[in-house]
Amino acid sequence: MKLTVLSVGGSIISPDKVDYTFLASFAEMLSDYLENNKDDKLILVAGGGAPARVYQEALRKIKSDADPALQDWIGIKATHLNAMLLKAVFSQYAYDDIVTDPTDESIKFTGRILVAGGWKPGFSTDTDAVYLATRFGGKTIVNLSNIKKVYTDDPKKNPDAKPIDRISWEDFRKIVGDEWNPGLNAPFDPIASRLASEEGMTVIAADGRNIDNTRAILEEKPFEGTIIGA
Repeated sequence: MKLTVLSVGGSIISPDKVDYTFLASFAEMLSDYLENNKDDKLILVAGGGAPARVYQEALRKIKSDADPALQDWIGIKATHLNAMLLKAVFSQYAYDDIVTDPTDESIKFTGRILVAGGWKPGFSTDTDAVYLATRFGGKTIVNLSNIKKVYTDDPKKNPDAKPIDRISWEDFRKIVGDEWNPGLNAPFDPIASRLASEEGMTVIAADGRNIDNTRAILEEKPFEGTIIGA
């Protein structure tokens, strides 16, 4: 059996509103993949996307000194909403309750897809993905977002930022730093990066909107993206 963890960014589930066209294509591709790879299983970890961003911004406008932990909780609840949507979309494969605590010893994985949302303040769902990969024996996490590759810097702010094909954990962590802040926009969050590095995992960062590219990653064929840690 091959297990792959897909960290499905909120930026592609719900960039401004739910992108049901993307989700339909994503579901069709993963269903076909599973039917052609009968022994494989997937864990899908949903990000927060627009619901998290909009509600967190609303809180900050009302209370400029809003508690970071409360901001995180808003984002976490948004991931649960997106996770329930994914579970419903993949109901023929996802039989178990969505995971909201990756350390819970009672987690069941009876279907071929397990769906998870956020856990608690202090990190993003990237970290939940690492915990679940560790628990169920996955060594690769595919981080699907709205960027094609990791860059040396934020390309929106620095025109000289360059795309990276492959990078070590040591060098990647120099880019993302060591601290988490609610709403942090990083290719893979700092806490998750530390844990994945310690576990010897490989993370592939890619544009999840490119359905064919995601399938190529799953089938270990040539793809566009950044390999972190290998």
